[in-house]
Amino acid sequence: MLTRVARRLRRVELEVVVREPARRTAVGRRRDQPEARQRILDAAEAQFAQDGFDATPTARIAEQAGVPKGLLFYYFPKKIDVLRALLAERLPVAPLCAVTGVVRGGDIAGSLLRLARNLGLGQHESVVLRTIIFREAGTHPEVREHLRVLREGLLNLTESVLDLAAPRALDPNRRRQAAQTYVAVMLDEANARRFDGPLPDLEGAARIVSAGLVAT
Repeated sequence: MLTRVARRLRRVELEVVVREPARRTAVGRRRDQPEARQRILDAAEAQFAQDGFDATPTARIAEQAGVPKGLLFYYFPKKIDVLRALLAERLPVAPLCAVTGVVRGGDIAGSLLRLARNLGLGQHESVVLRTIIFREAGTHPEVREHLRVLREGLLNLTESVLDLAAPRALDPNRRRQAAQTYVAVMLDEANARRFDGPLPDLEGAARIVSAGLVAT
């Protein structure tokens, strides 16, 4: 009888010894998962910029991230979901910035310049991500739609700044045209940073826009 009890106790001890490392490993994996998700996005960003979205297999992303392929699919069931996450998390369309601290009544040019600085379009996404956006916009509707929403948000925000800074009520058509002009210059600056090229004159553009609105 004692021998049987001793054998049972021994089996229980062995089960505890075997299960405990496995439990610790599972806990460690759970704790590491948020970091693993970021590594997946980092690896995907680099690979998409280097080889393009279509030419990058998920196996390569998982390998570069140092995670099992199954974990990649746990977070991102489809490869396009990785691209969507990069756009949503690293190139946000809202909120862009608040007009508080940007607008000063009667100072349209200064308000536009402060808007550009607060937006910091050149810093919202890495140079690598900008490469992905310009490469994939022509072939992937998700990217085109993201850029459309971003541009529309910029236009609406710029119009709000113009309205609040102008000394008098603005004609809606001219306000929209002025916003389109200045947003185009801001986006051009963000794109120029991608190539380390000469930057457009934001201050000069702001003065021109201001002069055009005040003169009408």
